[in-house]
Amino acid sequence: MTWSRALKDAARSGLTIERTKLTPLIAVRGTAGVALVIGLCLWRGNPALAVSSAFGAFSSGIVTFQRSMRPRPVLALVVAGALAVSTFLGYLAAAHVAAFVLLLAGWTLLAGMAWAIGPVSGLAGTQTVAIMLVTVTLPTSVLGALEHAALIFFGGLVQATLIVVFPVRPWGTQRDALADALAAEADYARRLRHDPVAPFDPAPLMDARLAATVTARQARRRPVQLHGPRGLAERVRPVLASLADPVVGAPLEGPERDRARDLLAAAATVLDAVAHAVRHARPVRLPPEAMATLEVPATGPMLHGPARRSAYRLISLLADAVELTDEPVRATRPTTEAERGRGGREQGSQGGREQGSHLLRPSVPRLVPAALRSLHREARWSSHIFRHALRVAAVAAVGYLLGTALPFGHGYWAPLASVMVMRPDFAQTYSRGVARFCGTLVGVAVAGTVMALVHPGAYVSAALAVVCVWLMYLLMRTGFSVTSACVAAYVVFLLGIAGAGWEQTVQERVVLTLVGGLLAMLSYALFPAWETPRLRDRLADWLDANGRYALAVWEACARPAARRPRQVREALLDARAARVAWEKSEDRAEKEPVRHRGLSPGAAKAAGTALATMGRVTMILEAHLPAQDTEPSAGAAAFAAELRPGLERATQAVRERGPLNWSALRTVWERWDAQTGSEGVAPRVAGLLLDALDELAEALSGDPETREEGARGTIPRPQ
Repeated sequence: MTWSRALKDAARSGLTIERTKLTPLIAVRGTAGVALVIGLCLWRGNPALAVSSAFGAFSSGIVTFQRSMRPRPVLALVVAGALAVSTFLGYLAAAHVAAFVLLLAGWTLLAGMAWAIGPVSGLAGTQTVAIMLVTVTLPTSVLGALEHAALIFFGGLVQATLIVVFPVRPWGTQRDALADALAAEADYARRLRHDPVAPFDPAPLMDARLAATVTARQARRRPVQLHGPRGLAERVRPVLASLADPVVGAPLEGPERDRARDLLAAAATVLDAVAHAVRHARPVRLPPEAMATLEVPATGPMLHGPARRSAYRLISLLADAVELTDEPVRATRPTTEAERGRGGREQGSQGGREQGSHLLRPSVPRLVPAALRSLHREARWSSHIFRHALRVAAVAAVGYLLGTALPFGHGYWAPLASVMVMRPDFAQTYSRGVARFCGTLVGVAVAGTVMALVHPGAYVSAALAVVCVWLMYLLMRTGFSVTSACVAAYVVFLLGIAGAGWEQTVQERVVLTLVGGLLAMLSYALFPAWETPRLRDRLADWLDANGRYALAVWEACARPAARRPRQVREALLDARAARVAWEKSEDRAEKEPVRHRGLSPGAAKAAGTALATMGRVTMILEAHLPAQDTEPSAGAAAFAAELRPGLERATQAVRERGPLNWSALRTVWERWDAQTGSEGVAPRVAGLLLDALDELAEALSGDPETREEGARGTIPRPQ
């Protein structure tokens, strides 16, 4: 992608306004915290303290709106504490420019590294830098600095208290995550009716698992509806795929396919009903048509073989989902006890370990070692997080010196604009830079016009600032340009409380925001951290994780008595995480204006499709694992024995642009297939797995970069 096109796409993305579900009650609660803090300080008659404390409550409120499964009061208190510390340290060094610049650079470096812990931590770190830049401009002594820091923490404490005293839809985030996972399963079932090999995005299931991870105290208070359905949703997905697959499940055409389509449609209806019940904390309401479809028919089209076992298992899982979710009112079961018993025996022990068990999240103090490990893991030159931290630290220091040297007041607005728009990847930094500048123009124009026409006093300015806060909280998820406009107007009105002239405020804000945005964009152009060259490593990581998942499943198929469900489960989770990392990396690479040095876009999409297929067919085999008392399979053992070294060679070849060769594995499969005559699920799944691996080899062999390297003789050509 060229620079002109990349910049155009970034600008369009930054100025896009999205339609999203608004949360007015939560916005009112967060705004009330800001208003309460400002009102108390104005009541004491100190406008400077009102400005300082308002920033604390405002920033704490912003973080509590982020998508995090942590309790909101805890987030508010942790962020308020970090804001108070950064403010006090900034005051201690503010009198000396050199000392403050060094402190600012060091603190910003740590804030940039906080993205290694997670996006919420990264945003909190950014807020601490912003508060350090803003509040230290208010003159005070050391004791006054302590008072400012205490008031900032008080603002976060007020937000946390309001969340506890006035809960708005408690467990709402967890309910939405679980409902989204169930709704994604329903959508998957509908798509399988028309496309038997339709892809599935595992992100909703990963979010549901994250939401199900609670502290010990939360586990005792969690609603009953949030206990079991997630584990069932995990087990429904492979059953749906195995029922729809034309090789392992129902034939592609005929009466059995019609029956499979009816079952998939009924499953989608049931899953949607369960999702609606979980989201709104209501009983499950099932239409009679879906329940009739899930009854085993006495006459008409019948399923046979593996498809029949998948159908029984699906009926059993859907009945369990309704029973676990419909706690207030027991719904009629969608099958008979005898049929459910047969499905339950087929289901066996797969995945049952997680149902009813708690995924415990460590407390905040116990997260410190994990956070330190994350920081240590990213403290290397090749890490895009580390390069972002260096970049934002340098820009903050240069921006502060430049803003101080320019003939304006409020020179901190230049580094503030830079820090607020900079992110670890190119697209977000540039799109947010454009959105920040355009939003600031609108915000200061509106606020400046109001100030010029009305000339509000301190209390009216405070009321207008509170209105801007409410609008920002309400429209936060609609787009960064809208948020920037609300924040710009908020700052104009807030500084009006302290008596700053609106004419000077508007002029400074526009010019210094432009300077800060240009510094942020220029820094990424001069010191980039492109994702494109790392695409092959990301793809190799996904292949390696998929391979470990496949090996765990094949070894369980080869030696059922030695099956370890926990090992299979952990391998599946690792494969999902690797897939999400690849998809994020591919998305970032598509938006980068660099000459191709990783994988061509076509090869990347084809390779990703092949690995997604590899994960799907492995999941189908997991749904048909034999019982633990089944005799070992020599064919499966031989296939797994050859698959292990083949995957190791393939992973290395992907990293080094080498060819992939699966001929030895295909020979083992052909021998096994000839012995069994394609009877049984495992040999057919092995053929599907080989097809996916061949598609991966074909996708990478057709990549222009690979062909170029092969023509130079740096890699061996495929035989």
